[in-house]
Amino acid sequence: MKIIKIIIIIIVVIVAALLLTAAFAPKEYAVSRSVTINADKQEVFEYVRFLKNQDNYSVWSEMDPDMNKTFTGTDGTVGFTSAWSSDNKDVGKGEQEITGIIAGKRVEFELRFMEPFEATDMAYITTIQEGDATKTTWGFNGKMSYPMNLMLLFMNFDEVLGSDLQNGLDNLKEILEAPAAEEIEENM
Repeated sequence: MKIIKIIIIIIVVIVAALLLTAAFAPKEYAVSRSVTINADKQEVFEYVRFLKNQDNYSVWSEMDPDMNKTFTGTDGTVGFTSAWSSDNKDVGKGEQEITGIIAGKRVEFELRFMEPFEATDMAYITTIQEGDATKTTWGFNGKMSYPMNLMLLFMNFDEVLGSDLQNGLDNLKEILEAPAAEEIEENM
């Protein structure tokens, strides 16, 4: 009986310590990656402002090319929503909505995840002209409520999400720097 009492006390102390730690742990995280694309800023911006184009460069789209997708509104404008549903647990179910556009500079998105977990996070893509090239940044800002924010102490979101963002940006760079992209622009 005394051993059971000691085990219960140890469990209570551990749980209390974790909850106390979570009270002081960060509740927000931010991850961003950048790439320099050898293309005019306006060309890059005109490509990234359309959510449907993310299917061409986002690594999350590559995880399940057969996922069910639906679209609402006019792509490239505030309010356009792209929803997805997949049996792949790494893709899950959710939607992304364009919430803000600063012409030629920034597109803001709200991501609403429904499965395998529920969360609402913000993302953005910015374009800045640097000489003949464009610095393109893809960022992600999230929040975790108490006590789930304790995971932020054990998970490196910068590493986990950062590699996906960087791979997506590298894909974007390859698409926009391809000779076919230059031919399309010349024919416009």
